[in-house]
Amino acid sequence: MSRYKKIFKQPVLVCIIMYIVSSCNGPNQRTDTDTPEKGTIHISVDESFKPVIDSQIQVFEALYPQAKIIAEYKPEAECFRDLIKDSTRMIIVTRGLTPAEEKFYKDSLTYGPTWDKVANDAVALIVNNKSKDTVLTMAKIRGILDGTTGDKEIAVFDGLSATSTVRYAVDSILKGKPFDPKKVFAAKSSLEVINYVSSNDNAIGFVGVSWIGNKEDTSQLSFLKKVKIAAVECSTCEGKPYVKPYQANIMLKRYPLVRGLYYILKENYNGLGSGFANFMEYEKGQLIFRRAYLGPAKMNFNIRSATMN
Repeated sequence: MSRYKKIFKQPVLVCIIMYIVSSCNGPNQRTDTDTPEKGTIHISVDESFKPVIDSQIQVFEALYPQAKIIAEYKPEAECFRDLIKDSTRMIIVTRGLTPAEEKFYKDSLTYGPTWDKVANDAVALIVNNKSKDTVLTMAKIRGILDGTTGDKEIAVFDGLSATSTVRYAVDSILKGKPFDPKKVFAAKSSLEVINYVSSNDNAIGFVGVSWIGNKEDTSQLSFLKKVKIAAVECSTCEGKPYVKPYQANIMLKRYPLVRGLYYILKENYNGLGSGFANFMEYEKGQLIFRRAYLGPAKMNFNIRSATMN
């Protein structure tokens, strides 16, 4: 014991030992104080998911009073830009990472973000309450967006650039073709899309279904007094019926404008971001998606056929 006491009495040796110990921790030494159930984190969320993610955060924080999740709602492209910021722990968007993006973030962060789909969402089409045309084919929707139809309707989005709804329309509906600027217009948010359609007879609004599809939400019921949800032709269904973005149609992919809801988590330890991601993936979070009339992606809910006399 006396030999060790003599060593630690030497200040130079103490400094060397402390330097070696600190060097072993490397540049990725944890400085956080959060756990899966405690702490504060910032996340960026696609604005089209605001109603359902507000519900997820509200229940999560009620279960874990020492946890605080500060969400900023913005266009999807801005969410992806936020992912590289130190202050942003998670983003919630409509797609996962491409292999090129995974490599970029791994090179930039020295570890790869984790991501997964937790629900299926849909792009709902809304029309003015006075509109008599409440059924739409995909051909007509494409024609309105690219200007090849002579119909008088115009399309209204939650912005003309950077939003997930715009990207979905260009990628999945127009297959890369550009919008006709004379037929496609921009509002600043999903709420403004609803308000614009409610006061313009010829407008067709494109919004995330979580803004308009929950008939148990009083605010959404007030929206449904202003506008109507259009039905879209299911070209893969027998008889080609027109279907609305109801939960069963989303889960069975009968509704043609279905997309995913993903989280991308930038966390290389078991922190609050991991806790919130797990919450959304498991029973309580999946039931919230179900209650919001989206399609839960991690839990199987049986859909049975029934005959009514």
